[in-house]
Amino acid sequence: MPALDDAALQGLAERIGRHLHRTRQMLVTAESCTGGWIAKTVTDVAGASDWFDCGLAAYSYEAKQALLGVRPETLESHGAVSRETVIEMVSGALVHSGATVAVAVTGIAGPGGGTVDKPVGTVWIAWKRRGGYPTAQVFRFDGDREAVRRQTVAAALRGLETVAD
Repeated sequence: MPALDDAALQGLAERIGRHLHRTRQMLVTAESCTGGWIAKTVTDVAGASDWFDCGLAAYSYEAKQALLGVRPETLESHGAVSRETVIEMVSGALVHSGATVAVAVTGIAGPGGGTVDKPVGTVWIAWKRRGGYPTAQVFRFDGDREAVRRQTVAAALRGLETVAD
């Protein structure tokens, strides 16, 4: 997936925002490797307060536990970059907010931190509607730290188009 430039990310956020506003939904983001970039992108849209509730940047294990309710056992057994963790993150974001739809991301943006099983560019993204079941997908993005993070923001926003329908 090619990285989108700022204008393309902005256009994607505007389209999502129009849909969320039209369908009276509110968004919450739970971000690790993007450090709040998804929230920044959506709040760059004028009128985002009509459809954006809050963003939680939870980088450390402790923050994931305290802010999103990720269980210590999950982090110990599966690590921060896992399907299990991102599902707990997206569910916790809905529990700890007034939003109706959530997206969560956790990954290894690099340049270090990768392993054979989880190389740099490995990112898990999950989406969930309040009262629904989460969906999660793993991505393997190429490029440097910024490229991985930019691709993560784009994929997270694109996935919202499906979950918010």
